[in-house]
Amino acid sequence: MAKERKPNKSVFLAYLCWVFGGIFGLHLFYLRRDAQAFLTWSTLGGYGLGWLADITKIPRYVKEVNQDPALMKEMMRKIRENKKPPFSISRFMSSLMISYLWGQLVMIAIPEDDFGGYNWQYLHWFIPLGASLGVWIVGNIGREKGSPWYAIGGAYVGYLVRYIYFDESVWFSSMIVTSALAFDTFSKEWRKDPPKRKSFFKRVFVLTTCGILYLSLWSCYFYFNGKITDSNGDTVPVHEAFHHFFTSPWWTDLKQSLHDIYIYAQHHGWYEIYKQIIDLSDVNGEQNAYKVLGLGPTASQSEITAKWRALSREFHPDKIKDPAKQREAQEKFMEIQQAYEILSNIKTKRKRKNNKSVDQ
Repeated sequence: MAKERKPNKSVFLAYLCWVFGGIFGLHLFYLRRDAQAFLTWSTLGGYGLGWLADITKIPRYVKEVNQDPALMKEMMRKIRENKKPPFSISRFMSSLMISYLWGQLVMIAIPEDDFGGYNWQYLHWFIPLGASLGVWIVGNIGREKGSPWYAIGGAYVGYLVRYIYFDESVWFSSMIVTSALAFDTFSKEWRKDPPKRKSFFKRVFVLTTCGILYLSLWSCYFYFNGKITDSNGDTVPVHEAFHHFFTSPWWTDLKQSLHDIYIYAQHHGWYEIYKQIIDLSDVNGEQNAYKVLGLGPTASQSEITAKWRALSREFHPDKIKDPAKQREAQEKFMEIQQAYEILSNIKTKRKRKNNKSVDQ
């Protein structure tokens, strides 16, 4: 069996990723620290602090992914001296912060009121699961790892405090602290072997899936529990606003217009629709030029020239004595010149094209 090739990551490229995409965890993804990259992305740079702290950690991260012999030797010494990873206040606080975020996110994503004729409050039992997964992900970053079950068990034990103290701040704090302590005390161990390398596409697929689930929770929160304030100062639930939007005259008229366009395209082809869009967009400025000169699209070159001369004399800046109005007249004068130039060029090109067609 072929020997697995060691990574050869660059400190320079890692810092480059940190500068241009570090707040989204790009440098961590480059260094194969996918879990940490996801946490950084979901918290916009670890609330800004994690992203800034990484500026001093990147050289070590690079050595770790490249399996630097000196660093590996130091790592093995730590493992021999410590049966399990020592307590780290920074990692513990990070696990509490992520646990709190994910637990809160699950909680606010659950509909507060009955929706669709159902009471969804039983979904609150998923709050400890979200909080414990936050503890577990943080606990599995780098050279440390552990089972999720202790974190999950600790979270549910702490969650039961809710039925004794109804204050949310009390039972929520109890839930995330017991989860973090249970994981740190009973589950945490060394990751002696480096993680197995995964293909780029598998890594992207996993991170994309996690990102979709994370954004789905935020979407549920905005849809079920979000509020919109109208022009009268009244608040309307977002899901009701969506329903009213799809029954509003604006949407029904737009939907009918799109349907008419589709039917027209079925008979005349989509290329005809494309040509009409280009014409209506006035990409060459022809329609606006006719408007500036006050002429219709059937005006001849002689009519265009006559109108241009008349307007040029009328709005010539030298005829305006008032300094306040002179600038306005100059802008109008330049607009007239530009409109004349556009129409003259278009007329000339079309005349040449028609003459060429007749000759052929």
